Amino acid sequence: MTKYALLSVSDKTGIIEVAQTLVNNGIELLSTGGTFKTIEEAGIPVTAVEDYTEFPEMMDGRVKTLHPKIHGGLLGLRDNNEHIQAMNDHGISTIDYVIVNLYPFKETITKPDVTLADAIENIDIGGPSMLRSAAKNYQSVTVVTDPADYPTLIQQLTDNNESTYEFRQYLAGKVFQLTSHYDALISDYLDQFNKKEQNFEVNQWSHKTLTYSEKQSLRYGENSHQSATFYKELNAPKSSIAAAVQLNGKELSYNNLKDADAAIKIAKEFTEPVAVAVKHMNPCGVAIADTIEEAFERCQQADPVSIYGGIVVVNREVSLELANALGKIFLEIIVAPSFSSEALERLTKKKNLRLLTIDFDEELNKDQEEYVSVSGGLLVQAVDQSNELIKDSLSDIPNAWDVSTKRQPTLEELKAMNFGMKVVKHVKSNAIVVTNDYMTLGIGAGQMNRVGSAEIALKQAEEKDATLRQTYVMSSDAFLPMSDTAELAHRRGITAIAQPGGSKYDQDSVQVCDDNDVAMVMTGYRHFRH
Repeated sequence: MTKYALLSVSDKTGIIEVAQTLVNNGIELLSTGGTFKTIEEAGIPVTAVEDYTEFPEMMDGRVKTLHPKIHGGLLGLRDNNEHIQAMNDHGISTIDYVIVNLYPFKETITKPDVTLADAIENIDIGGPSMLRSAAKNYQSVTVVTDPADYPTLIQQLTDNNESTYEFRQYLAGKVFQLTSHYDALISDYLDQFNKKEQNFEVNQWSHKTLTYSEKQSLRYGENSHQSATFYKELNAPKSSIAAAVQLNGKELSYNNLKDADAAIKIAKEFTEPVAVAVKHMNPCGVAIADTIEEAFERCQQADPVSIYGGIVVVNREVSLELANALGKIFLEIIVAPSFSSEALERLTKKKNLRLLTIDFDEELNKDQEEYVSVSGGLLVQAVDQSNELIKDSLSDIPNAWDVSTKRQPTLEELKAMNFGMKVVKHVKSNAIVVTNDYMTLGIGAGQMNRVGSAEIALKQAEEKDATLRQTYVMSSDAFLPMSDTAELAHRRGITAIAQPGGSKYDQDSVQVCDDNDVAMVMTGYRHFRH
């Protein structure tokens, strides 16, 4: 009985060697389009699929392998007499080898000038259909879609004149991984056209399919005994760590990536020049100023100890002056929109210092989701893009804020609380941030009670020069459950407090503030970060 192999690949890497090995093993080749031409020009005997099916390729190649002689030859069970009889009755031969990869849909949609029509034409239909048919019948059919598996196929055919069952099963699993990834890319791409208002009811599936491609294998995870890999969304936001361009330094580690991601998210809260320092997923210093150089000076002043070995993000180009300041301390990573040539020359002298650039001009995607894995599941939520914060200049109380005390906050206090709330939403709960109107003075993160976080933040603030505390406010990521935090804040000199409100004891905290001429606003938005 004649054995057939069907070869149809967009990636021609290694296909001639595979084709020659199949022929050497007495297997006749079927092929289409460019693959047929490549094999034929190599002098290897090959039959066009349309000659085999006796049905012409049509509709600009949309229909060529969608034929019973193809899918019957792939799906027919070799040990089922009824299947064999049907194949004999209809002139269908078994196809025992399938070497197929798919139209380059991913490469197409990542082109800057891609049109919807271009994308649609690069959705492969025949390829996935053949792959799925062959993989379903892997007991008899060898289906290879990854050129990395060609050497094993060639070796097995050379040594044994056939592939092993275990290898075929492995290949079948890879097929369904590929087709699910391919379909998810198509779904994600088309979904962007569904963001506009529809004149019909949109019903979402009760399941969720996510797909990522490997960006890099990491040396290890959070700890040296944990393996780790960094995967990237296809069209990752240009302002994300996944889209960052590395200009210098060692490969990024798992912890580097998480810390840099946290720092970038804080920096994106601000449009004015800002410098952010992060250590272990929490900010240790955040500051704004008229110039990026002064912003970093203040950021370092906010916590000159913890910044050591940390990550710094700035949202303006790194000048030589700033590079000199950054170069004086040990940092793991510096992220910026760009580096001047002089700054780059200065900082690249530190061979291990990672220098990254991202696009800070990209606008936030209001529909963005974030994912957190839990044992046996996945948590999905909208990104915390609350609208109670004023992005630029502030001359009035934000609409969502409610002044709960007799005393109105001053403009400087209002600016300071707005600044503090932008920072506190990125601090691990329970979170308290003490600030003036341009820099963090103390940050209390991740404590099991709120007054404990306040103690930490206030202690850090009190260690700084008194001139930095002329405007002196406290911001909380969640409500004050008791009056104790407000009492502590007053005793330690805080003059205004911003908190979401919502505790049944809110009035107790308000009363403490009223009794001591402290202003308090309820923002109405909680910012837990676990």
